[in-house]
Amino acid sequence: MTSKTIKIQYLDDSIKRLTYVGGKSDWIDLAAAETVTLKAGEFRLIHLGVAMKLPEGYEAHIAPRSSTFKNFGILQANSVGVVDSSYKGSRIAQFRIMEQQPTLTFEEGPLDGADRGGFGSTGI
Repeated sequence: MTSKTIKIQYLDDSIKRLTYVGGKSDWIDLAAAETVTLKAGEFRLIHLGVAMKLPEGYEAHIAPRSSTFKNFGILQANSVGVVDSSYKGSRIAQFRIMEQQPTLTFEEGPLDGADRGGFGSTGI
């Protein structure tokens, strides 16, 4: 599998740099770049501290870790799920089959363009 370079801008110098988790997965963990305390039923956007510029024809899919609810009692709205070949059940979601992610290298530096978007920035 070939390697792809993704341009990354760290918006907070104190956060850990993106990296694979010890060869266990081809997904890369994202962590909160701020300390947040949520009350039951409260909604909050949580800053992740990174921005990225993707190559043409690529998408970044962000999915909650399975342990987020177990460890923190937090459900992420509008989240993505992972379905394996043993799934059976009611039609409640859609899925997309994609090639596995190539090995990535990260190039740190500022990104082009003043408006880098954010949650819900592409319209209503």
